[in-house]
Amino acid sequence: MRVDLHSHSTFSDGVLTPEQLVLRAGQMQVDLLAITDHDCIDAIAPAEEAIARHNLRLTLVPGIEFSTKWHGFEIHILGLNFNGSDQALLKTIAQQQQKRQERAEKIARKLAHLNIEDLSAKVAKVSAKSISRMHFAKVLVAEKKCKDAPAAFTKYLSKNKAAYVSPDWLSIDQAIAAIKDAGGVACLAHPFHYDMKTKWLRRLFDDFVNWGGEATELIHPRVSPTKLNVIQDIAKEHKLYASVGSDFHAPNRWTELGRKLTLPSNFAPIWDRF
Repeated sequence: MRVDLHSHSTFSDGVLTPEQLVLRAGQMQVDLLAITDHDCIDAIAPAEEAIARHNLRLTLVPGIEFSTKWHGFEIHILGLNFNGSDQALLKTIAQQQQKRQERAEKIARKLAHLNIEDLSAKVAKVSAKSISRMHFAKVLVAEKKCKDAPAAFTKYLSKNKAAYVSPDWLSIDQAIAAIKDAGGVACLAHPFHYDMKTKWLRRLFDDFVNWGGEATELIHPRVSPTKLNVIQDIAKEHKLYASVGSDFHAPNRWTELGRKLTLPSNFAPIWDRF
């Protein structure tokens, strides 16, 4: 079975619509897919409709990627296989969306102070639902203020740069509680991507597990084997379920839906819980 439990659509910072995303998953022979847009679940319904309309042999798992704050780090928590009608969960999502909107307005004001016109309206047109710094980067490129998205982050949007705004995300324990109360499973997203030393990774996993987290992503094709081994050792110590995800945003040469995501045989897959 080919599984990919981390992907993004145009409802956050992906480039494919929900329909295009599930069609591509079908082409890549993915059997089990989660669309995990940032602080947003709006892609799930149209994706399910597209699967039925095109008669795809694909099972869609309800998913979301919450942005959280933890000791100065931004940590992403995946929610998988939850009840998307849960009112408490929907309230938490709405709060996160409001925080995203407020941050976007502050970023636009900072850019305006740098003699870059108010980009709010243009960003709103680019973003279908969940506004992120990437949307500002895309507009800055379109307006020829930067040559590409990485340059926009380097010059304006990264931490300690002129247009950076520190987000006021919910805490990890709040995200886990919202997911579990809605009947879902909380999974630590891409722990190998966080810029922290091993002692901080261990502390992150300790807190995650103590607050009710049950799974972690374990595989990524563009991470050193040494770092992956450290993550897998920590996950094994905590007896966590394992998840796999490409973190797919757009078709490119490095990441593809369902590709290079073979799970180590000594870990229990999180989809056993679904």
